[in-house]
Amino acid sequence: MEQGNPGGQVNPNMIEEAINKVCAGERQAFTMLITAYERQIYTYCYYILRSREEAEDAVQDVFVKVYQELGRYERRGSFSAWVYKVAYHHCLDQLRRRTRRSRLLSLYKMQLVRDYPEFKNDSPVDRLFADLTSEESGLLILHVIEQYSFEEIAQITGRSSAALRKKYERLRKKLIQQKEDEGGYHHGEMAESK
Repeated sequence: MEQGNPGGQVNPNMIEEAINKVCAGERQAFTMLITAYERQIYTYCYYILRSREEAEDAVQDVFVKVYQELGRYERRGSFSAWVYKVAYHHCLDQLRRRTRRSRLLSLYKMQLVRDYPEFKNDSPVDRLFADLTSEESGLLILHVIEQYSFEEIAQITGRSSAALRKKYERLRKKLIQQKEDEGGYHHGEMAESK
C-alpha cells in the first residue's frame, strides 16, 4: 500500500507511470514523485535529525539519490518504502557526520534561541520527540504516523521485525512512563490502546 500525499492516498498507478516516464528520460515526471512524498520525507528527516535546516537539506539530497538510483528500484515493495529506506540511510550518514561537528551545532542552536526566541522548540510534539533517540523517532514516525508494518519497517531499516516490535514496545512503555511522570496519565489509562 503506497503512503504519501498530505491530501490522502497516492495513486500507485500514477506513481508507477511517473517512474516509467522518468526511467524513459522524461525528467519532468519526477516532479510528481517529489510532490507525492516531500512532506512525509521532510517530517521523517526532521524528527531524526532534529533540525529544520538539516531536514530541508536532507530532503533535497534524498530526492537527488532517488532520482539517480531510480533504475535500481525493485518493484516488489512499495515505492514509498524504498524512498523511506533512502532517507533512513541518508539520515544515518548525516548523524555520523554530525558527531564531528556536534559541539558547533549546539553552540549555534543556543545562539539561535537566544537571538530568535520564536525558534525555541516547545510544542508538545517537539517535547515528545526531544527525549527520544533518532532511532526511536524514526520508528515512531514509520509505525504510528505512516502506519508501516514492522515487516515493512524491517525492509526500510535492515533490522529484524521481531527486534523492531520489541523496541517499539519498550518505546511505548517509555512514553507512557514519561506521560505519567508529567502527571498526564494514570497507570493503565493508555495501556489498552495499541
